[in-house]
Amino acid sequence: MKIGFIIPTYPDEKRIALLPEDIDGFENEIIMEKGFGKNMNIDDSEYIAKGCIMSTRENIFATCDNIFCLKLLQEDDYHLLRENQVIIGWTHPTGSGKKFYDEVASPKNLIIVDLDNIYPTIRQRDKVVKVSFLKPNFIWRNSFYAGIASIQHALLNYGMYPDSTTKVAVLSSGNVAQGTYAEISNYNPDLRMFYRKTMHEFYDSIGEYDIIINGIEVDNSTDHIIRSEHLAKIKKGCLLIDAAADAGNAIEGTHYTTISNPIYEENGLYFYEVNNAPSLLYRKTSKEISRSFSENVFKHDISRFLNLLQQ
Repeated sequence: MKIGFIIPTYPDEKRIALLPEDIDGFENEIIMEKGFGKNMNIDDSEYIAKGCIMSTRENIFATCDNIFCLKLLQEDDYHLLRENQVIIGWTHPTGSGKKFYDEVASPKNLIIVDLDNIYPTIRQRDKVVKVSFLKPNFIWRNSFYAGIASIQHALLNYGMYPDSTTKVAVLSSGNVAQGTYAEISNYNPDLRMFYRKTMHEFYDSIGEYDIIINGIEVDNSTDHIIRSEHLAKIKKGCLLIDAAADAGNAIEGTHYTTISNPIYEENGLYFYEVNNAPSLLYRKTSKEISRSFSENVFKHDISRFLNLLQQ
C-alpha cells in the first residue's frame, strides 16, 4: 500500500518522522512531500535513492489513501481531506485533537490511527480498537526527551535557575517523569518524587513547592491529578510544568501553550503546557522517532491497521 508523508505544520514542529537511513525492506510504497527532510538538511535525492517518490502536498492528499503526519493536522489541510482516508500519527483524538476528530474526522468518516506510546488506537467515528501489535512504550525515548525538553524550556522562559533552596515536586515515575527528573536533578534542588500511592503526601505539602512537575496523563477529563482546590493552596509564583502535556485533564482548567509562547500566568501561578516539547530537541528525537516508527509502523503493510478495524 501507499503511505503519503506530509510535513507537519503544527506550530514550531521540526521533528522528522522518517530518515533515509531507516528505510529498508518496507512493504509500503512511500510518497513524500518535497522538502520533507529540510530541517535536518536532508536533500530529496537521499529519499529518492531509497526508493521514495517525492511529490507535492496537494498531490499526496489527492492520490494517497493513507496519510502520515507526525503531529495533528491543521486547518489549512482540512479542505484537502477525502472521505474514508486514513490519517496516521500523533492525532490525540481524546486530547488536543478532539475538536478535529469530532468536527472533521467523524463527518468525513476518516480512519484515525493514533500512535500513542502507551495506548495506540485506531478509530472511525464511534468505533475504537486497540492496536494490539504495537507494544506499550514502543517509542518511549521520545517521551523521555519530552521531559528533558520541558524542563529546559520552562526554566529558560520563566527565568529561573534552581538551586538547593528550590523545592521541587515530580509527579509519577513514567517515561516523561524520568526525563524531567534526570534534567531537574542536575540543579541539585530540594526534590521529591510522588507516585499514585503517595499523592496524599503531595497534597498535604502542595503549598511548599516552587516548581511542580506533572508526568501523569489521565484517561478521564474529570479525574484531575491537580484540581482547582489544590491550585488554591499552591503558593504564588509557583511554576507548574505539565510535561505530560495533558491540558485541562491532568491539571484542572489549564490550556495548551506553544513553543513560541510556552508559559501563561493565572491567579499568580505560572503554567507550562507545550505538547510538542521534544521538537526543541528535534535532531535527537527525530532519530529516535524514525528508528522506532520504521520498525513498528512503516516497514509492515499498513493494511494491518485497517484489518483490526474490520474485525
